[in-house]
Amino acid sequence: MYAKTLKTKYKGDMNGTVKNLLFHKVVDEEKHKTYFKRNFNTKKCNEIWSTDVSEFHVADSKFYLSPILDLHNREIVSFSISATPNFKQTKDMLNKAFNKYDNLKGLKFHSDQGWQYQMQTYHKMLEEKGIQQSMSRKGNCLNNSPMENFFGQMENEMFYGYEYT
Repeated sequence: MYAKTLKTKYKGDMNGTVKNLLFHKVVDEEKHKTYFKRNFNTKKCNEIWSTDVSEFHVADSKFYLSPILDLHNREIVSFSISATPNFKQTKDMLNKAFNKYDNLKGLKFHSDQGWQYQMQTYHKMLEEKGIQQSMSRKGNCLNNSPMENFFGQMENEMFYGYEYT
């Protein structure tokens, strides 16, 4: 038994990527250096959410977990579990979260560049709620590290020591 974040081969820009709203350019005039800083800080709940999909192997089968993590209090806002990674799973996860909260206008919702987050239907669902979509740069798991950390912690607590039983 083990878990791993679902990574499919990148097939190029599907015209659905968006800017990373959590990644800021910093120019140090004094040292003449430019660097980039990730900002996961929040002042309240429902300011920044993060999501991803992780694959889990249990016995002879796999399942896929798609949660939403609130970066303020590290609460799982909603989740969906599926036998296959599919867009219905993503829509179910979103609808559960939307049913919980009346007003999400201005929320930043961050993900990687997964195929499901590039779909026009996904963009539209967020836009209708006034949510700002944000995406990590291609191939950079650090840009979504709070979500990756959640999966690592979950794997450690649920599966560590049971890999070969």
